[in-house]
Amino acid sequence: MLFEEKENLLELYNAMSGKHYTDPELFEISTLENAIYMSIKNDVSFLMDGRLSLYEHQSTYSPNLPLRFLFYISNLYSGMTKDENIYGTRRVQIPTPEFVIFYNGDEERPERETLKLSDLYTFKEEECKLELRAELLNICGDNNKALKEACRTLREYAVFTDKMRKYTKVMDIEAAAERTIEECIRQDILREFLTKHKAEVRTVSIFEYDQEKHIKLERKQAWEEGREAGITEGRATGRLEGEKLLLTKQIQKKLLRGKTPAQIADELEEEQSVIEELMKEIWN
Repeated sequence: MLFEEKENLLELYNAMSGKHYTDPELFEISTLENAIYMSIKNDVSFLMDGRLSLYEHQSTYSPNLPLRFLFYISNLYSGMTKDENIYGTRRVQIPTPEFVIFYNGDEERPERETLKLSDLYTFKEEECKLELRAELLNICGDNNKALKEACRTLREYAVFTDKMRKYTKVMDIEAAAERTIEECIRQDILREFLTKHKAEVRTVSIFEYDQEKHIKLERKQAWEEGREAGITEGRATGRLEGEKLLLTKQIQKKLLRGKTPAQIADELEEEQSVIEELMKEIWN
C-alpha cells in the first residue's frame, strides 16, 4: 500500500537503481489488479527504463516466491502482448524482468540472497531450461543500511515494521497496531502517510501481521461459538465457521481498498453471491 503511491515508489526505484528521476509520472504501473486471473496479485510492478520490475514485501520467508513471480510475470506478459501476433515471424518484444523481495520477518535471513525457480525442481539439471532469479533483501535491523539511507520511505517503513513486531509480542495485535501508528506519527516516521491512511493501515496491519496466528484464533473462536450454540458437528463445523470469519475479514480488507463485489469474488475465488451475502452481514 505504501509503495502504491508513485512518489514513494520513485524514491525506492532511485535508491535501487542509482538513478535520480524526479517525475513520478514516468512510471507505468502494471500491478496485477485487472488481470484475467484476479486471484493472482503482486504487491507492485511497474515499467521503467525498458525494465518490468516486480517488488514484493514479505514478512514470512517462502522458498516458493520464484514460482509466484513466474505466475505474476506470465500474466503481465500475457496482458502486454494480447494485441500482438505471437504466432507470427516478427519478434514480439517484452520488457526485461526484475524480481525483488523486501523481507522484514522474524526468521533470521542473510542480508541479501537469491531465490531460484530451479531450486524447486524435482529433477536437477546442470543447465535448466527455465530459470527465474529473485533477489531477497533483508530490511530488518541494520541490514541493507546503504539502501535504507538512500530511501527514507523504506527506512521508515522498516522502523514501522520493527515496532509492530516488537509490540505484537507483548500485547494483542489491535493494541500493537494502534500503538505503532500513534508512536510513528509522533516520531515523524511515515507521518504524512500514516495520518492520511490511518484507518486503512490499522486494518491492514491487524490482518497481515501474524496472519497464521490470526487464522488459528478465528477458527478456534468459531468452533467455540458453534459448540456453545449446540452445533453437533463439532470441530469440522467449527472449522467451517472459522473459514467464514476469515473470508469476512478478507472481504472487509478489500472493501477498504475500493474493490467491487465482482473483483473480490475473483480474487478470493468465491461465487459473487457468497461475497454479496457476507457483505450484507458486514453492513448490517
